[in-house]
Amino acid sequence: MFVDRIIIDVEAGSGGNGCMSFRRERYVPKGGPNGGDGGHGGNVIIVAENGVDSLSPLAHHKQWKADRGGHGTGSDRHGRAGKDLTIKVPPGTIVKDFRNKFVLKDLARLGDRVTAARGGKGGYGNTHFKSSTNRAPRKFTMGEQGEARRLELELKIIADVGLIGLPNAGKSTLLSRMSGARPQIADYPFTTKYPNLGQVRLARERFCVMADIPGLIEGAHRGQGLGHEFLRHIERTEIFVHLVEPIPMDASDPVQNFHTIREELVQFNPDLGNRREIVAVSKAELPGSTEIQQRLKETLGREVLMISAATGAGLDKLKTALAQALDSARNLS
Repeated sequence: MFVDRIIIDVEAGSGGNGCMSFRRERYVPKGGPNGGDGGHGGNVIIVAENGVDSLSPLAHHKQWKADRGGHGTGSDRHGRAGKDLTIKVPPGTIVKDFRNKFVLKDLARLGDRVTAARGGKGGYGNTHFKSSTNRAPRKFTMGEQGEARRLELELKIIADVGLIGLPNAGKSTLLSRMSGARPQIADYPFTTKYPNLGQVRLARERFCVMADIPGLIEGAHRGQGLGHEFLRHIERTEIFVHLVEPIPMDASDPVQNFHTIREELVQFNPDLGNRREIVAVSKAELPGSTEIQQRLKETLGREVLMISAATGAGLDKLKTALAQALDSARNLS
């Protein structure tokens, strides 16, 4: 199961209490204070780790609590520190404070981490309060409570290339042909219910990560169809490959469909309108594909590719275009 948004409660460990104690050795008259300090509570840390590609392992574990610190004891023995609790998430996870509606950290890269809840400090034992004027202090302090937070974890997948287009435009088939990914493929819309990732070899020693974004429809930016559930996943991609089906199942106009998807992207996030985009007519083996390619060329004033995941036609040219577009995007960043 692919899960890309969950709400969890985290609580750091409380600090241990300080100890009030005095030396009681038989041959040490008027023994001084020897109460130890309490240990600090453990933190709750969220870290982006390789090999984790979904929030699903956390979906059924909604309460997370770190160890508390140990209490101080006599003979100046301090309590042990509580062990930190580490929660592993995929790179691309945004950690938000659910109640106060602010972002703690965007864990965009591998190894990024954030302390989501800090452990409480340990209390002081009475040894801490001794002085030249107070040789037998009876004061000690309790440990502090650990922080508690309700968090929203939102995953935005990280990919170099995002495949976009209406449902049934051929995105899943193209991803499976160009990479080792095996998304669900069928001849009806909305086969893909969640984003799929695949590694595509562009050259002998060069690869890119391609994401198959579930099909968008008109009104997606308002939540229609799969709506916001998957539009947010394209925000991190550097390049769009916009697939246009030459003969849509609903007999709609392919060129108008292209503009519909573009409008949905801009309505969701205006910055997406400036993202680098490669336009390709998919299913080039179908009749009428060349005509749609010419119409798009005239409308856009730039090159439009013709590809076929079924026959492999045009895929090498698409890889070359992707390599050039990625180089250009990274040189400008």
